[in-house]
Amino acid sequence: MPPAKPRAAGAGRSTAESPHGLAAPLQYIKGIGPQRAKLLAKLGLETVEDALFFLPARHEDRSRLTPFQGLRVGDLVTTTGTVAGISPPPRGRRGVPLRLTLRDSTGYLNGVWFNQPYLERVFKRGQRLIVHGKVQAPYRHSGALELHVKDYEIVEEADDETLHTGRLVPVYRLTQGLTARPMRGLMKRLVDGYADLVEEPLPEGLRARRRLAPLRAALKAGHFPQTDAEQATAHRRLAYDDFLLLQLGLAIRRHREGRQRGLAMNPPGELWRRLLGSLPYTLTRAQERIWREIRTDMAEPSPMNRLLQGDVGSGKTVVAALAMLAAIEAGYQAVMMAPTEILAEQHFMTLTGLLVPLGVPVALLTNNTKGKLRAGLLAGVAGGEIACVVGTHALVQEGVRFRRLGLAVVDEQHRFGVAQRATLRGKGESPDVLVMTATPIPRTLALTLYGDLDVSVLDELPPGRKPVITKARTEPARRGIYAFLREQVAAGRQVYVVCPLVEESEASDLRAATEMAQRLQREVFPDLRVGLLHGRMGFADKERTMREFKEGAIHLLVSTTVIEVGIDVPNASVMLIEHAERFGLSQLHQLRGRVGRGPWKSYCILLTAASSEDAKRRIAALEETNDGFRIAEADLELRGPGDFFGTRQSGLPEFRVADLLRDAPLLEEARQDAVALVQGDPSLVNPEHRALRAALLARWRGKLAMASVG
Repeated sequence: MPPAKPRAAGAGRSTAESPHGLAAPLQYIKGIGPQRAKLLAKLGLETVEDALFFLPARHEDRSRLTPFQGLRVGDLVTTTGTVAGISPPPRGRRGVPLRLTLRDSTGYLNGVWFNQPYLERVFKRGQRLIVHGKVQAPYRHSGALELHVKDYEIVEEADDETLHTGRLVPVYRLTQGLTARPMRGLMKRLVDGYADLVEEPLPEGLRARRRLAPLRAALKAGHFPQTDAEQATAHRRLAYDDFLLLQLGLAIRRHREGRQRGLAMNPPGELWRRLLGSLPYTLTRAQERIWREIRTDMAEPSPMNRLLQGDVGSGKTVVAALAMLAAIEAGYQAVMMAPTEILAEQHFMTLTGLLVPLGVPVALLTNNTKGKLRAGLLAGVAGGEIACVVGTHALVQEGVRFRRLGLAVVDEQHRFGVAQRATLRGKGESPDVLVMTATPIPRTLALTLYGDLDVSVLDELPPGRKPVITKARTEPARRGIYAFLREQVAAGRQVYVVCPLVEESEASDLRAATEMAQRLQREVFPDLRVGLLHGRMGFADKERTMREFKEGAIHLLVSTTVIEVGIDVPNASVMLIEHAERFGLSQLHQLRGRVGRGPWKSYCILLTAASSEDAKRRIAALEETNDGFRIAEADLELRGPGDFFGTRQSGLPEFRVADLLRDAPLLEEARQDAVALVQGDPSLVNPEHRALRAALLARWRGKLAMASVG
């Protein structure tokens, strides 16, 4: 037998190391075998322990048995009766269902099974069945209602425990080749045979104080509860464990980083004061407050770990520039990492405009920085001659070395992973880290993604920013929309037109940016100048296009989502978004943030062919509010936390059971408990924490060097 793989997450006594324990590969469990084990592996299930913590997606209540007399067409019901007759499909006739006549004390019902002719050999007259399915009208005036059966159970004795009907029935995620009934039976055998091997990781005092069920009982009830209350109690315990193990890892990392010696940077402030004096505006109160927090952090001898969160247009880049100048004046280097080349280029242009007049040169490093230019840039960074660098993930590549890295700024952090943030930090000796996001994050998600950071929120927009009037329109309104755009240009304003694609695809009906720009120029606005901006353009072309748009030489700028962040043209007052239903809610809000930056009334027009309910709800949410945090809450509800950012966070353990929306109060409790545990026992070495420490190591295995807890 091959060696069992290490446990994926934390529970199990030493017996789990035997072939019959929690670490046993599923293929060696009776009734599974190699073929079914391959199917289970597609669901991420390789060991017994994996399966035990593979909780049902939901439970269907099939415990209420409806008499035949009470059945109504269209209802999804569970009922019971005795087999009174069997009508098998004719031999050789494909597609004809198997029909059973069932009888109870109130009448008759025809049970119907599609594509399962073998059941003719399973059913016998006189058997009692519990059946679950949807009630249909009588077939060919037979008189009796039909039930299209989804699941059934043959009841051998009156007190026989049912598994597939007559109870709260678990519904598991499946894969092709693995159907519900065998999966349910398999999980029942595993839970009955192995749940009692799972070790309790929580200290008794903590479990009692939070009134949490024992882990073994929670696992059993999580799969096969007797009541809704029992299932809710099990879910609460298992979700709490998810949150606690995550928050413990973050708390330990934060505790360790807080004990590290950092760089105490407290320069006189000549550079950042000169920058403030050169700005054509004054900082908002929120910007001033957060800049004080950052200065205080940077002056401390321990490393700064701060999240700067602010809605579109709230002024995060200026705050980051002030922090970078403080580090540079203190004799260190500063770096800003962005997730895309277009955003890195935009930050480069912005910081060049802010810092170069102060005598601070700014360099740009992306994967497109080649040859002698790249070699010279890397040499300048390594030698310390280049004090400020902007770039993409190219900054974390092995060949990039800094002489004295003092501050690392990571923009749009959610598009990276936690591991990349750590890699960038590793380019220096405990430099300060400032991570920024323009995607408003609900508190529950922020505690999950950034539980190891101090959080600053820019909750104030600069003076003069007006709410953007947002309206959804359909294709018949296009002519009127174009007339409105012409009116706005005649009044001296400029317009964005955003398209989802760069080039037309035969497989798609989306209006591509290149085709749209050509059509608008030739057919709709031949007397105006239409520009085009997309990610495939070279840096020089993009820079020239944006400069011409800012200067007013381009009236309408057709673009892909490269303008989502970092673009600031106060004179642009209208945005038309083509196929708005194809964008995510937060992305639409980011795009909308490109307008409304000047003193004029601004508009966002969502041209949509939305047909799905989700798409309609997204569009409606955007029409109702300009508040980024309300938008983010709505987006989280619509898409769920797993898809909120569109990319999976690397470096964090995944939840097995917890739901960030439903279980938000538990996250707060778990965070409090994790902080208290780490304060009292930073490495969880006390005997009462032995099992919890083992669970933590198993859950974080391979994640961000958390195994060093051991």
